[in-house]
Amino acid sequence: MTALENKIQDLVEPIINNLGYQVYDVIYEKEGKDNYLRIFLDGDNISIQDCEKVNNGITDILDEKDFIKSQYFLEVSSPRIRAKNQRK
Repeated sequence: MTALENKIQDLVEPIINNLGYQVYDVIYEKEGKDNYLRIFLDGDNISIQDCEKVNNGITDILDEKDFIKSQYFLEVSSPRIRAKNQRK
Protein backbone atom coordinates (compact mmCIF):
# COMPACT_ATOMS: atom_id res chain seq x y z
CA MET A 1 0.00 0.00 0.00
CA THR A 2 1.34 3.44 -0.90
CA ALA A 3 1.76 6.29 1.58
CA LEU A 4 -1.28 8.03 0.05
CA GLU A 5 -3.42 4.90 0.36
CA ASN A 6 -2.34 4.50 4.00
CA LYS A 7 -3.18 8.13 4.71
CA ILE A 8 -6.64 7.73 3.15
CA GLN A 9 -7.27 4.50 5.05
CA ASP A 10 -6.32 6.18 8.34
CA LEU A 11 -8.77 8.99 7.53
CA VAL A 12 -11.79 6.93 6.48
CA GLU A 13 -11.40 3.81 8.62
CA PRO A 14 -12.94 5.27 11.82
CA ILE A 15 -15.96 6.51 9.84
CA ILE A 16 -16.39 3.17 8.10
CA ASN A 17 -16.02 1.28 11.41
CA ASN A 18 -18.67 3.53 13.00
CA LEU A 19 -21.02 2.62 10.16
CA GLY A 20 -20.52 -1.07 11.04
CA TYR A 21 -18.04 -2.17 8.37
CA GLN A 22 -14.32 -2.81 8.09
CA VAL A 23 -11.84 -1.61 5.48
CA TYR A 24 -10.58 -4.53 3.42
CA ASP A 25 -8.34 -2.50 1.11
CA VAL A 26 -7.71 0.97 -0.32
CA ILE A 27 -6.37 1.34 -3.86
CA TYR A 28 -5.63 4.54 -5.74
CA GLU A 29 -4.76 3.94 -9.38
CA LYS A 30 -4.84 5.41 -12.84
CA GLU A 31 -6.72 3.60 -15.59
CA GLY A 32 -6.39 5.18 -18.98
CA LYS A 33 -6.90 8.91 -18.46
CA ASP A 34 -8.96 8.51 -15.26
CA ASN A 35 -7.93 8.16 -11.61
CA TYR A 36 -9.83 5.88 -9.23
CA LEU A 37 -9.92 5.69 -5.47
CA ARG A 38 -11.30 2.27 -4.60
CA ILE A 39 -12.33 1.47 -1.05
CA PHE A 40 -13.15 -2.19 -0.44
CA LEU A 41 -15.27 -3.19 2.55
CA ASP A 42 -15.22 -6.36 4.59
CA GLY A 43 -18.15 -7.68 6.55
CA ASP A 44 -21.05 -10.09 6.34
CA ASN A 45 -23.80 -9.65 3.75
CA ILE A 46 -22.62 -6.35 2.31
CA SER A 47 -25.01 -4.94 -0.28
CA ILE A 48 -24.91 -2.17 -2.85
CA GLN A 49 -26.90 -0.06 -0.37
CA ASP A 50 -24.16 -0.58 2.24
CA CYS A 51 -21.54 0.61 -0.26
CA GLU A 52 -23.68 3.65 -1.03
CA LYS A 53 -24.00 4.39 2.71
CA VAL A 54 -20.22 4.27 3.14
CA ASN A 55 -19.67 6.35 0.00
CA ASN A 56 -21.98 9.05 1.36
CA GLY A 57 -20.30 8.82 4.77
CA ILE A 58 -16.76 9.44 3.51
CA THR A 59 -17.18 11.78 0.54
CA ASP A 60 -17.26 15.03 2.53
CA ILE A 61 -14.15 14.25 4.60
CA LEU A 62 -12.22 13.17 1.50
CA ASP A 63 -13.17 16.45 -0.19
CA GLU A 64 -12.32 18.45 2.93
CA LYS A 65 -8.87 16.91 3.43
CA ASP A 66 -8.15 17.02 -0.32
CA PHE A 67 -5.31 14.48 -0.21
CA ILE A 68 -5.80 13.81 -3.93
CA LYS A 69 -5.31 17.02 -5.90
CA SER A 70 -6.42 15.68 -9.29
CA GLN A 71 -9.92 14.63 -10.27
CA TYR A 72 -10.79 11.03 -9.39
CA PHE A 73 -13.70 8.63 -9.20
CA LEU A 74 -14.57 7.17 -5.80
CA GLU A 75 -15.71 3.55 -5.86
CA VAL A 76 -16.84 1.71 -2.75
CA SER A 77 -17.23 -2.04 -3.15
CA SER A 78 -16.66 -5.37 -1.43
CA PRO A 79 -15.39 -8.80 -2.40
CA ARG A 80 -18.41 -10.11 -0.42
CA ILE A 81 -21.09 -8.03 -2.09
CA ARG A 82 -24.47 -9.64 -2.50
CA ALA A 83 -27.48 -8.76 -4.60
CA LYS A 84 -30.40 -7.12 -2.78
CA ASN A 85 -32.73 -10.09 -3.29
CA GLN A 86 -30.11 -12.82 -3.00
CA ARG A 87 -30.98 -15.52 -0.49
CA LYS A 88 -28.52 -16.38 2.26
